[in-house]
Amino acid sequence: MLDPVATSDQHPSLTYSSYLALDDVLSAQHPRSDEHDELLFIVIHQVYELWFKQMLHELAGLQVRLESGDAPRALHTLGRILTILKVAVAQVDVLETMTPRQFTSFRGRLDASSGFQSAQFRTLEATLGRRDPQVLAHYPEGTADRAMVAAAMDRPSLFDSYLRHLHRQGYDVPAAALDRDLTVAWEPLEPVQDLLLAVYADDGAAAQVAERLVDLDEGLQEWRYRHVKMVERTIGARPGTGGSSGAGYLWSTVTRSLFPDLWAIRSRM
Repeated sequence: MLDPVATSDQHPSLTYSSYLALDDVLSAQHPRSDEHDELLFIVIHQVYELWFKQMLHELAGLQVRLESGDAPRALHTLGRILTILKVAVAQVDVLETMTPRQFTSFRGRLDASSGFQSAQFRTLEATLGRRDPQVLAHYPEGTADRAMVAAAMDRPSLFDSYLRHLHRQGYDVPAAALDRDLTVAWEPLEPVQDLLLAVYADDGAAAQVAERLVDLDEGLQEWRYRHVKMVERTIGARPGTGGSSGAGYLWSTVTRSLFPDLWAIRSRM
């Protein structure tokens, strides 16, 4: 909340509206039909994009804090990301107030646009470890969106940063894990799982970070589940917009683990 009390160093022309650029934000909705519910559809997805932007900002800070050895601030940042995810899940409730008939009334106006084209979400997935060059096909060569997603697939993932954090804390992280090809998806490693068991046995800050990573993994799966059920509720088994396969594809992502090694050790504790 903005402080309503003016201070001497405030510029006299700065207002609540100008600081938040509300003229731009509130004029960014352009329904393509006269249907009442299209505005809700637009606002919900714009809000999601704002949360994706914030999560990417927080994840970048989280990786810096992990790699610098700052576990307390990393845990705080993870807590914020988890809270944002809960809000993202809750927003599905608002979208589900739209009936299938209400969505169908303007769905044809969406043309080839699809959530599959969200460059921020693809960047989020890449930051969390996904490596799938096929997603670049959604973005033309030379575009900023393509460059953003491609750059994320070339950088260390969040789990890479966590392993670097463990190395900084004195744990014997396998060289193969520290020096791996970052453009390739992470594959579970038994030596890394042995290391994680030792981290949990120590029961320190590094173990707390690991548990918050599991929370993050579970939180994203929860969001995916709510998303696919919303899609099924709204369009059933029909293909999605933009040529996507709809619910069929989304179901294949629901149980995809971000950090498979952290799940694998559950049966060994």
